[in-house]
Amino acid sequence: MGLPMTRRLLHAGHNVTVWNRSPGKAAALVEAGATAAAKPCDVAAAAEIIFMCLTDASAVEEVVFGADGLASVPGDGKLVVDFSSIHPDAARSIAIRLKAANGMVWIDAPVSGGTKGAEEATLAIMAGGDAADIERVRPYIMAMARGFTHMGPIGAGQTTKLCNQVIVGCAMAVLAEATRLAVNAGIDAKRLPEALAGGFADSIPLQLFVPRMVAGIHSPPLGHIATMLKDLDTVVDVAHDTQTPVPMAALAAQLFRMAAATRGTDADALEIYKLSAPKA
Repeated sequence: MGLPMTRRLLHAGHNVTVWNRSPGKAAALVEAGATAAAKPCDVAAAAEIIFMCLTDASAVEEVVFGADGLASVPGDGKLVVDFSSIHPDAARSIAIRLKAANGMVWIDAPVSGGTKGAEEATLAIMAGGDAADIERVRPYIMAMARGFTHMGPIGAGQTTKLCNQVIVGCAMAVLAEATRLAVNAGIDAKRLPEALAGGFADSIPLQLFVPRMVAGIHSPPLGHIATMLKDLDTVVDVAHDTQTPVPMAALAAQLFRMAAATRGTDADALEIYKLSAPKA
């Protein structure tokens, strides 16, 4: 996600300094005009606005508070926008601690739309933070996204992303079920998107996921099983804290846990369809 999003910033004419935990992954961006940094603190020293897109909360913690992290340099006037999907409580905690450490301000801004959305700058980005900070970063965000919605204080962006993942995770499970029914009943499952287009069942997931499930297209993945499972487990945790019943999301989480056990955590999330495949 970070690579195509950064390409969009470069394409818009912005000066960009980049760092990646796997240095080789930043090479293409340097070739495209970005400046390479040796450490996260070097990015923070060079920029007024720092964008991050990381795997999970532990990775965010390390980049922010680890050796040579963002917290190790003066931060007054600087703003961090975190595109990672993490627990809302983690976002609030990191924001408070970073502000106390060096004065940096935090926006949690998880994204939806996948790699395809990042490449086409059609991402939906939902944000939590101060309204003035949101407007300060909006021109840069809109080089990468179709929508940028301020949902409330810090943590609100992460909570909104969880709502997104309830819908997407359950949609993957339901579409896998419908596709398997079509195949087992002997109809052409590839034509489901065409047949259902314009009806109440139509959706972007229907049009995008079903053809990939039927054809077995899983590279590049639209998302990894581990990521979906992490997010759905967070949904269940937040639902417990807020006394919210989430039976569908909880079931989807267990289906993805089964997919992780049988397909591997790094497999494409759409391989949930293979759970119902008949034995050879």
